[in-house]
Amino acid sequence: MRHAETVTFGGSGLDRAAELRSDGDALAELKANPTSRSIVLWRGKPLVCGERRDVLVRLEMAHPLLKHAVETPLFLGQEEAGAIFAHDVSSWEPETVDQEALQSFFDQSEQHHDTVPEDHVFSELRAVMSGLNARDAELAATARAIQSWHRSHRFCAICGHESARAMGGWQRDCPSCGGHHFPRTDPVVIMLITSGNKVLMGRSPGWPDGMYSLLAGFVEPGETLEAAVRREVLEEANVPVGEVRYLASQPWAFPSSLMFGCRGEALGEDIKIDPVEIEDAIWVAREEMMQAFAGQHPKLKPARKGAIAHFILRNWLADRLD
Repeated sequence: MRHAETVTFGGSGLDRAAELRSDGDALAELKANPTSRSIVLWRGKPLVCGERRDVLVRLEMAHPLLKHAVETPLFLGQEEAGAIFAHDVSSWEPETVDQEALQSFFDQSEQHHDTVPEDHVFSELRAVMSGLNARDAELAATARAIQSWHRSHRFCAICGHESARAMGGWQRDCPSCGGHHFPRTDPVVIMLITSGNKVLMGRSPGWPDGMYSLLAGFVEPGETLEAAVRREVLEEANVPVGEVRYLASQPWAFPSSLMFGCRGEALGEDIKIDPVEIEDAIWVAREEMMQAFAGQHPKLKPARKGAIAHFILRNWLADRLD
């Protein structure tokens, strides 16, 4: 697919400088270098700025906000201006926190720290991702995914002892048994299943009214992407699928997936959903989808902008899936 890497989080050519991760002296020098900068996350939300929240903030390494970080920063790589790190300041407690908003499907709450300008706020990545440039999006997604992994994998999977960060934050080592643990990425297929002029759409329980998306599911051990597409569509909607081909991929840091966008041809149109898997599935004609993207459909809402489902559907409508 010619437009594959233009998807949000599709990559910006960041030099991740993996050869420096094991060099403690080099990392220490970079942390002390006045040209180095850090992005900041609070409970997974990046610090952004601007009226449209479309710029990822880079702070000096000595900035007072970073004192809230209780762990060593993650080394993200080298930018043209210098090294770039990521600090997790989740230990900071704002004066007021809307817990209901934080747990909602679309968290629209923002948090501001008094050491930064008023327009610098922590905002949910899914709310701002489509406005970030490619480099900012890659940095934010990478940092969020790795920081989430550190929070959920504190203990050694071999012996249960608490492990420690290593390799610039890209590894955890167990001081008890010597085990080494690495960030996980879960492969997920998300598929454009078509039958003539129609596309198969589904929705999960708890989604906002009118929200539908492409069917998706995790790839199982020992399974190809093509087999996963056929199995998931059959399990969720009882629709058999013939030919399958790959379209594009997207890192999805919620919390640690790699979405493989695929296209498949349905061999039938009768739908019988598995209510354990999804709440509903429907066939949507191209004309209806165009209405939804224009915000003019009476019931159907467009897929979330920035997500690979939106990207694939938009290119399907424009006949640009080759």
